[in-house]
Amino acid sequence: MKQDFDIQGMSCAACSSRIEKNVAQMSGVRSVSVNLLTNHMQVDYDEKMLNPQNIIDCVVKVGYGATLFHAEKKQKVVKENESLDLKKRFIASLCFMLPLFYISMGHMIGLPLPVILVGHENALIFAFTQFLLCLGIMLINKKYFISGFKALLHGASNMDSLIAIGSMASFVYGIYAIYMLGYGLGHMDMEIVERYHMELYFEGAAMILTLITLGKYLEAKSKGKTSEAIEKLMNLTPKKALLWVDGKEEEVFVEDVRQGDLLVLKPGMSVPVDGIVV
Repeated sequence: MKQDFDIQGMSCAACSSRIEKNVAQMSGVRSVSVNLLTNHMQVDYDEKMLNPQNIIDCVVKVGYGATLFHAEKKQKVVKENESLDLKKRFIASLCFMLPLFYISMGHMIGLPLPVILVGHENALIFAFTQFLLCLGIMLINKKYFISGFKALLHGASNMDSLIAIGSMASFVYGIYAIYMLGYGLGHMDMEIVERYHMELYFEGAAMILTLITLGKYLEAKSKGKTSEAIEKLMNLTPKKALLWVDGKEEEVFVEDVRQGDLLVLKPGMSVPVDGIVV
């Protein structure tokens, strides 16, 4: 039988390919198709050997989420909620991102900073303020780290893995710089303080996450519109056909039409399948 599933957590073609490969290896699966655009998977399997929960468990094991396919209206709500969540995360990230950039980059174009953040003697306050602002953005966008590192543990890195590694590298180096600033101030070694004062890179980690969230929000909006257009096109396809059997018309589902069947086309009807006019 054929079963449709909604897939959660896919971010690139590598994700859909990974899911297809693992599900296809299950005993009893005849074919599997994963659509990244619609976050949808269709599996043709032997119901005597497998059930939907077995397939869902396989997808979860790979590092993604799966549920039985929602009705059209419910699926639309899910996509809208996903888009709204990304929008909220971007706005929240921006609230931390703007002051972080002002503190870390403002002095480069002559913008004034609070006295408490100016000078080598206040280097730890300067650094720790950036650390807290960056940490806020990382917590808001923790999904990238959960999904990215989970995929890495399963030996299937994806785009979230690159995002997580890139931003985490900047963040960890920033923490290292804070320790070096503390060491320099503690030992009155201003050369160390001067070196690491402007080598924090918390703004780099924050910018990666903020811009990626904006990109994903725009992508979700675009995918939603594209999916809606595809659904409208699919709805134009006739669901039933008139089969000519023993001199009589019989209404059947298009899926039940077989090669060699004779169909009746009446004025105004849409052509349900490809064929030859006889």
